[in-house]
Amino acid sequence: MNEKQKPKKQRSDGEQSRERLLAAAMRLFAEQGYARASTREIALAAGANVAAISYYFGDKAGLYRATFRDFTPSPEENIARYEQPHFTLRQSLEGFFGQMLEPFLQGEKAELCSRLWFREMLEPTGVWESEIENGIRPEHQALSRVLARHLGLARPDDETHRLALSVGSLALLLMMSSDVVAKLQPQLLEGADAIPQWIRRLSDYAEAMVASEKTRIEGCAHE
Repeated sequence: MNEKQKPKKQRSDGEQSRERLLAAAMRLFAEQGYARASTREIALAAGANVAAISYYFGDKAGLYRATFRDFTPSPEENIARYEQPHFTLRQSLEGFFGQMLEPFLQGEKAELCSRLWFREMLEPTGVWESEIENGIRPEHQALSRVLARHLGLARPDDETHRLALSVGSLALLLMMSSDVVAKLQPQLLEGADAIPQWIRRLSDYAEAMVASEKTRIEGCAHE
C-alpha cells in the first residue's frame, strides 16, 4: 500500500470529545457571553460529561481561552505569510489580507469567531487585552516593517504605523461586520471566489495607499 492509499488516521474518542466541547463552547460563549454560559450547558450541548471540561481545559476560563486559541493560527504563522524579505509588496499584502480573512473560508465558524470577539470586547475577561499584546501588536509591528521596507525607510515611523493601521482597517469591516455586508450587498460574500476576490481587491486598495504615502515622502524630501 503506497502513501496515497493509506487510510486517514482516525481521531481518538478523546480528541473528538475535546473538539465537540470547543465547538459547543464557541457557540454558547458567542451567544451568551462568558458569564452566562455555564459549563453544564456546554457539556450537555457537546454530549460530554462536565468533568471532561476539567480534564481537557482545567476549568471554564481555560475552555474560554481555548476557543480563541485553538481556532486561530499563531502570530508567528500569520506573520510568516506576509513578512518575508524576498516578497514583493503585492505578495506581502495578499499574504496579510489572506491570513486576516482566512476564517471566512471556514463557513459558520467565521461568524461565531466574530461574535465571540464582539462579546469579549463588550464584556472583557482579559483575553482581548492579551490578544492585543501577544497577537495584534507583533502582527502590526511586522506589517509596519514590511511597509517601511517598501517605502525605502530604515525603520517604521509614526506615519508608517498610521499607514499600517489604515491598511489593516480595510479588512476589519468584513471581519467584524460581515452581517452588515450580507444585508447591504449579499452577492459580495457569495460563491467560492468571494473571499479570494476580496483579498485581491483589498490588496489593490492597499497598494494605492502605499503609493500615495511614497509620493508624500518623496515630496517632503524635495521641499
